[in-house]
Amino acid sequence: MQVTYGGAGESSETGNPFTPKASFIRYWNKQLHSQVPNFLLSKVSPLTAVDSASFAKLATQNSLNSSLPSFCSSAKLFCFPDLSPGLEAHPDDVSFARYGSRSFINYGSSSPTGEDSFKNYTYNGNVVANSFKKYSRDSDGHKDQFSSYSGWSNVADQNFNNYGSWARGGSGTFSSYNEDVNVPNLRFNSYSDSSKERGQTFASYTKDGNSGKQLFTNYGKKGDWVRNEFGGYADGTNAVESGFYSYWKKSVGTGDTFTSYALDSNDPVTGFQSYGRSTNSSVDSFSNYEGEGNWDRSPFKSYIKNSKWSEVDFSNYLRSSSEGAEEFTGYGLGAKDPSVGFKAYGKNATFKDYAKAGITFSRYNESLNPNETAQANATRRFVNKWVEPGKFFRENMLKQGTVMPMPDIKDKLPPRSFLPRIILYNLPFSSSKIGELKRIFHAGDNSSLENIMLDALNECERAPSPGETKRCVGSAEDLLDFASSVLGPNVVVKTTENVNGSKMNITIGAIRKINGGRVTKSVSCHQSLYPYLLYYCHSVPKVRVYEADILDPNTMQKINNGVAICHLDTSAWSPGHGAFLALGSGPGQIEVCHWIFENDMTWTIADPF
Repeated sequence: MQVTYGGAGESSETGNPFTPKASFIRYWNKQLHSQVPNFLLSKVSPLTAVDSASFAKLATQNSLNSSLPSFCSSAKLFCFPDLSPGLEAHPDDVSFARYGSRSFINYGSSSPTGEDSFKNYTYNGNVVANSFKKYSRDSDGHKDQFSSYSGWSNVADQNFNNYGSWARGGSGTFSSYNEDVNVPNLRFNSYSDSSKERGQTFASYTKDGNSGKQLFTNYGKKGDWVRNEFGGYADGTNAVESGFYSYWKKSVGTGDTFTSYALDSNDPVTGFQSYGRSTNSSVDSFSNYEGEGNWDRSPFKSYIKNSKWSEVDFSNYLRSSSEGAEEFTGYGLGAKDPSVGFKAYGKNATFKDYAKAGITFSRYNESLNPNETAQANATRRFVNKWVEPGKFFRENMLKQGTVMPMPDIKDKLPPRSFLPRIILYNLPFSSSKIGELKRIFHAGDNSSLENIMLDALNECERAPSPGETKRCVGSAEDLLDFASSVLGPNVVVKTTENVNGSKMNITIGAIRKINGGRVTKSVSCHQSLYPYLLYYCHSVPKVRVYEADILDPNTMQKINNGVAICHLDTSAWSPGHGAFLALGSGPGQIEVCHWIFENDMTWTIADPF
């Protein structure tokens, strides 16, 4: 099952003055003497007048959750599926090829040997939700293979709670698992708990993923001679968080090999809290861990604390990474005969209150090139990988005849619609009300949807930057009101017309300077991922806004009408901002321009007729 969408509702009520769209058109016409742009009108709720009143009544009664599937479909929202029933304790070998979202609770429990294969499972999906709770629990020699699982999907929510607990032998192989997923959210809670001689292999796991979280809580707790290999784990990812909490706690003879873990990644956050605590004879190896990464952060708290005969090897750990910070607190304290080696270990590490005996440091803070700093090495690599060509450019590029690359401006978020105010204002919108929001939208604890909502709420609740005015809006009326409150009553909204020209070279055609090319201010609005359409809008001072004909350089035919904004004051921007990596400068030294991407928008003061 995939995420539910809708939006066909209004066709039977064309011309009905009580639909949300008709209401917004009247609201717009009272304030502005122009037609509502089609791209903005398409985002207004598609609910019929009857459905709008019905769902509004449920919202006021605090019972909208009882009709969530219908609400999500009719209002064109982003909702996770309630998983269909699982296959209980299936005894046979099964191959799942191109299968949909399901719940596999107790699947494979007590299985004697055999093998299950999940190949191309939910491949190329939009929102993938699966539960493998108690999968292969108490099995004997059972093998599980997850190959090309959920690859190239948008949002992935996977639950492996108590997976393989009390299993004897067998293995789990995760190959190309969740590769190139936009927002992976994976939970391995009590995974392989109390298992014996069962190994897991994570190869190309969440490679090239973007944001999201992966949590290993009580993973392998009380395990007996269990070995795991993380090869190519989270390589090339952007801002993916991994947590290993109480991992291998009180286990015997366990060990992990982290090879090329988070290699070439950007802003990874990995936490090892109570990892290997009170273990016996464990062997861990970190080779090329977060090598050549950017802004790496990996706190090791109480790692192998109170363990016996534990051996850990950090080889080329964080070598050549750019910035970042590693903290080893209580590392190896109370351990008996530990052996820990740091060979060619990266920079910016802090060791607090760690065991002094059995710890060796060799070639600490070694860089990839002895003639360059680690930051210079990493910067050279990340300019190309994390700053797409054409994403940022200088203002002098906006002239007729210029040939330049255009980045991928396609909107990668799920399609959603605004809510009518009569519904929106009866829903909570606060991180302090996350429990109520989870109830309304059927979000489980630590689920992707819970994290998605919290991320959006926290960003909306963040204090504005100096000189910034900001607001998150979930209705078309609120969007117009905020722009008018900042710019005045005479406003116009603009966006790039389509996605033609993305990821290819383009030629700049005719240029039109908004407000005569004068320095002005604008209101920029960017989407936030949330169940309904939500925009983060903020004032942007000291800008110039342009419209440009986008031409195919081969035919010189117009293929798009692009909107670009040039920020003239970048003094408050971070030195690590992608614009400076791409353009080779620093805060306040240059202006920075970029295109308005699909479904984003910028509001400006309207030009006089």
